[in-house]
Amino acid sequence: MGRGDLSDREWARLEPHLPKNTGRGGRWACHRKVVNGILFRQRTGIPWRDLPTRFGKWKTCHDRHRRWSADGTWEKLLRAVQADADMEGRIDWSMVSVDSTSCRVHQHAAGAHQCPARIPGRRRRPAHHRPDEAIGRSRGGLTTRIHLASDGGCRPLAVLITPGQWGDAPQMIPVLNRIHVPRPAGGRPRTRPAHLCGGDRAYSSRRNRCCLRRRQIRHTIPERRDQRANRQRRGSRGGRPSGFDQTRYARRNEVERTINALKGSCAVATRYDKRAYVFHGTVTLAAIRLWLRA
Repeated sequence: MGRGDLSDREWARLEPHLPKNTGRGGRWACHRKVVNGILFRQRTGIPWRDLPTRFGKWKTCHDRHRRWSADGTWEKLLRAVQADADMEGRIDWSMVSVDSTSCRVHQHAAGAHQCPARIPGRRRRPAHHRPDEAIGRSRGGLTTRIHLASDGGCRPLAVLITPGQWGDAPQMIPVLNRIHVPRPAGGRPRTRPAHLCGGDRAYSSRRNRCCLRRRQIRHTIPERRDQRANRQRRGSRGGRPSGFDQTRYARRNEVERTINALKGSCAVATRYDKRAYVFHGTVTLAAIRLWLRA
């Protein structure tokens, strides 16, 4: 076992949820060697053609990662390991934090074909296809923004990819809607946290607060100065001030630590994938690796 490869304990958690061979002949060979090759590329950020030979053919690792990113296999694996962790009581639902981070887009990630992407061998589009390929322009050049929600244990519950210049406030509700932890014993999936903490004042908007109240989710989001001044200027018509618990807000560092853990992978800190759905699969795989750790 090489450095960064899946340990026996991690492989035992992941293997039952991987796609199985069906029918005559074998479509898939050993998954473990290929997944280790994909993890090696994600951790180091090297080109696919430079993968060490101990992982087999580089094209096999590249094609399997692209296919599993397109058909949603990485998403299914993430929900499966989250369901196992929830059944063991390892998910801290007491506080879920939302924040975002920007990652630089490498020059090789730009210039994707204008034709719509399709799943290899099928006539439908990938699960997370975006016409803009989630590449935007900002002061730093080409960037992509990663929005995520993390639990109290500093592990990602949901991930969303957008262009770098998109704001944070409009993406908070879509990120929360992506939280979907199944319950193997039966029942509806877990989608609602006990308390929500906004990463900063950018998430303070009337639309977000009304949606959280409608879902009966307690929240701690700092109010912007212009919103506070506007409310005070309107007097009694401005409504009551929103509650803010400074002690709970101190736990915002949990989502920041989650972002630091995700960006420990070079292929996440810098985007090298041309297609948005492939980069989404790369970030999802990094989240799966965090859930597999002790």
